[in-house]
Amino acid sequence: MDGSVDRIAEPWGPRTPYGPGDGWPVRTDTHLAAGIGEDDVERWAQTASLLHSNGDAMDVAVREGRIVGVRGRAVDRVNRGRLGPKDLFGWQAIGSGDRLTRPLVREGGRLVESDWEHAMGRVVSRSKELLEERGPGSIGFYTTGQLFLEEYYTLAVIARAGIGTHHLDGNTRLCTATAAEALKETFACDGQPGSYTDVDHADVIALFGHNVAETQPVLWMRILDRLDGPAPPRLVCVDPRPTPVARRATVHLAPRLGTNVALLNALLHEIIRRDRVDHDFVAAHTVGYEELAARVETCTPRWAARICDVPAAAIEEAAAVLGDAERLLSTVLQGVYQSHQATAAAVQVNNLHLIRGMLGRPGAGLLQMNGQPSAENTRECGADGDLPGFRNWQNDEHVAELARLWNVTPDTIPHYAPPTHAMQILRYAEQGSVRMLWITGSNPAVSLPDLSRIRAVLSQERLFTVVQDLFLNETAQLADVVLPAATWAEKTGTFTNADRTVHVSEKAVEPPGEARPDLAILLDYATRMDFRDKDGGPLVTWHDPESAFRAWQRCSAGRPCDYTGLSYDRLRGGSGIQWPCTADAPDGTERLYTDGVDWAHPDRCESYGRDLVTGAAVEPVEYRSLNPDGKAVLKAAEYLPPHEDTSPDFPLQLTTGRTLYHFHTRTKTGRVPQLDAAAPEMWAELSTAEAAARGLAEGDLVEVATPRGAVRARLRVTAIRDGLVFLPFHYGYWDTPAGYQPQTRVAGRAANETTITDWDPVSKQPLFKTAAARVRLFAHGDGVPAPAPTTTASAPAHPDTVPPTEGGPQAHATHAGDRPENRS
Repeated sequence: MDGSVDRIAEPWGPRTPYGPGDGWPVRTDTHLAAGIGEDDVERWAQTASLLHSNGDAMDVAVREGRIVGVRGRAVDRVNRGRLGPKDLFGWQAIGSGDRLTRPLVREGGRLVESDWEHAMGRVVSRSKELLEERGPGSIGFYTTGQLFLEEYYTLAVIARAGIGTHHLDGNTRLCTATAAEALKETFACDGQPGSYTDVDHADVIALFGHNVAETQPVLWMRILDRLDGPAPPRLVCVDPRPTPVARRATVHLAPRLGTNVALLNALLHEIIRRDRVDHDFVAAHTVGYEELAARVETCTPRWAARICDVPAAAIEEAAAVLGDAERLLSTVLQGVYQSHQATAAAVQVNNLHLIRGMLGRPGAGLLQMNGQPSAENTRECGADGDLPGFRNWQNDEHVAELARLWNVTPDTIPHYAPPTHAMQILRYAEQGSVRMLWITGSNPAVSLPDLSRIRAVLSQERLFTVVQDLFLNETAQLADVVLPAATWAEKTGTFTNADRTVHVSEKAVEPPGEARPDLAILLDYATRMDFRDKDGGPLVTWHDPESAFRAWQRCSAGRPCDYTGLSYDRLRGGSGIQWPCTADAPDGTERLYTDGVDWAHPDRCESYGRDLVTGAAVEPVEYRSLNPDGKAVLKAAEYLPPHEDTSPDFPLQLTTGRTLYHFHTRTKTGRVPQLDAAAPEMWAELSTAEAAARGLAEGDLVEVATPRGAVRARLRVTAIRDGLVFLPFHYGYWDTPAGYQPQTRVAGRAANETTITDWDPVSKQPLFKTAAARVRLFAHGDGVPAPAPTTTASAPAHPDTVPPTEGGPQAHATHAGDRPENRS
């Protein structure tokens, strides 16, 4: 690709248009450090993206033991050579000068450098003490969506069969839990039905709460190329913000927060009323149609318009587009997942596809998306609150099968109740029953809701906290032991993206100092704890990534996520491959459910489902009665209002979200010059009308407050819907001069100072999209614009008053760690 293109100012790069059914043309994107040409690269190491869930395949350039750039892999099915801004520039964080290089332990209230023997000795000693004194329920694990498959599986075996704890979950609870639960509610099993190649065939693409342009920019490039080609698809966008998707949409619906179920019920009502139902498909492959039709019978567009605050005519237009589609692709993400009826709403999108018969063929796809690069692996491997291999914790034979694989007794594996979700683990720590919490690759002191509460929990003296990470982030600063981890390109493993594509990631360089791969740390812990199987042999029998992968293959054999046809050798050199990949499907499986629904039978399914209002688990006998033949379930939902609504004191709705240029709490992207310059500081968004009503202008310093806390940020005036205030959630305190001082009672910088401790009853995903807030002026901005990107959903309502976002003077810097302000 032409290096003169500023990929901050033009984040999606140039277009390569194509038509329906054609292959997506190749476009190879490359970024090398200043002064480095391709002839200077000594070798290229194969990998895929770490900073979002798209799975963009790339090669890492290595020279003199250092990473000096990346290029897209033209052969790969996911990106055909393209890379987004975080792909192109994000690798620089690995070279930051403030990487953790030695273990730290807390002495006299301070973290001091130590060695691995002493640090692991403390972890093991505390683990054994708690197991003896309080039992396995006193130990919990909170992991991430950024490890490799081999590491998740090892962690699951250690937690479930070694420790024997129910308390294992990940920060994927914040981003992908509803995706998994919605698929289980409809198909009785996890697994994305669709494929990214459905973009190549669809005539309608519907995006529900999914700002794909910023969360998966390469997938948006694919959509943009279809939009600019012959016979482009029509877009339906459901999002309260003026995203790039909304600006290209045929129909843009911007509903009031917390009303997704009402909107979707009205869309279903219209499709049924207009008889755009595939009755043969419904009869052959589903149960529950009569109940669904009865539920939405009164949910007219006029009814929904009063609740959602969108025009009834727009709902009718969207329903007509969806109902007339011949090849419908739908995607769903956080705008649906992080709300109070998250699963209920996501399931209605599934219902839309089922009643239209839009599954299992090119262009007729459904993607309940992920937010993190290896979130799919947390679900497959059982590191997110489920059992490995999509096994059913309520099915005794599934538990017995897992016990045989691990050579333990079934009662070793806790399955007497649903596995503990992340927010409940924190509650148990708050109450004192969980006394040790091992946090891997996550920063809950910034990313979880209601941060004053989270800080109080993690600061308890009785809670022994282990943090395994790359940097001394806000959570690590509260830990008792900090373990320095290697990251992507410093270790070898596999990871799976949101459309089930498995990639291998090769070690390119050595980790800094004494940092170790996460797999090595977990294997060391298992050895020191001396976990044994029922015959007295080692519980964990593998010793490196490839042997761990082979162990996982045995666990996945015969399950929906079957990896038995894959190997490191098959993944090297070519494209990623989609699971299930078996002897019968050696090249992988592009789409699920091409010949009916095949994992919903009561004896095979991963889940019997839950009540969409209470979250209570459906009993096996009830499921067998409802669905004896194992069909897809059309599960109806009643609209319920948000738990926290606006009031005279808090008249606005608050939502949080992402920006294109950052990932999670910026511990990586904030150390990358180009990405940091593009979005350097927190901001808040209001509509032109809401700003005017408060006497506010672009760049004013405002305070956004809820009943829980407040933040201060510069105001960006946008075309966002009235009644709404938006905050990006990425910004914490690691790169502020003094960090956060709660005792000063000064408003914070992290959006989650304001969010609520509450979650969807089914998926247990926390609520980041519905809260009540107020905004007041703190100081006039004197005409200085907010530090928000102009290329994305945060584009100003009056562009002529704000300079455009561009790469900036640091666009050719190589290592963010070389900047003095980023050193610890």
